[in-house]
Amino acid sequence: MLVNKKSGVLNRLYLYEIVIGLWITIKNMFFAKKVTIQYPEERREYSDRYRGLHYIKAVNGVENCTACMLCPTVCPAECIHIEAGERPDKEKYPVKFEIDILRCCYCGFCEEACPKDAIKLSNIYEMAVLRREDGIYDKEKLLVQRSNK
Repeated sequence: MLVNKKSGVLNRLYLYEIVIGLWITIKNMFFAKKVTIQYPEERREYSDRYRGLHYIKAVNGVENCTACMLCPTVCPAECIHIEAGERPDKEKYPVKFEIDILRCCYCGFCEEACPKDAIKLSNIYEMAVLRREDGIYDKEKLLVQRSNK
């Protein structure tokens, strides 16, 4: 059985709902904690596990990489390209080592697969480039990058 409720003027104008909605808006606008960060002056703190820009570890100016090709093999984005060469002491080294940071998904598989711990991911997160060509990091650029950890 349907019951017809008498609706008053206040119920028809939805004034109660409007007041509740305005109260929620005012409460969040003036009394809530601010979440905006003024970026260049204030920097966000990231955890130690953050995976940012790549770099190659070097000991006495010589990179640890032996061009074993494990990092390009395991990379799901196929952004690592290595050309191997041989030193006079019959040890392999990368003649060309490039990482396309625009294709990289920063999964960390390359870091985990490396047997010599030559490639690492730092906590540097500012990687903006103006041209696409600048997004391809070669061996010299990767040797210069250092971790802030």
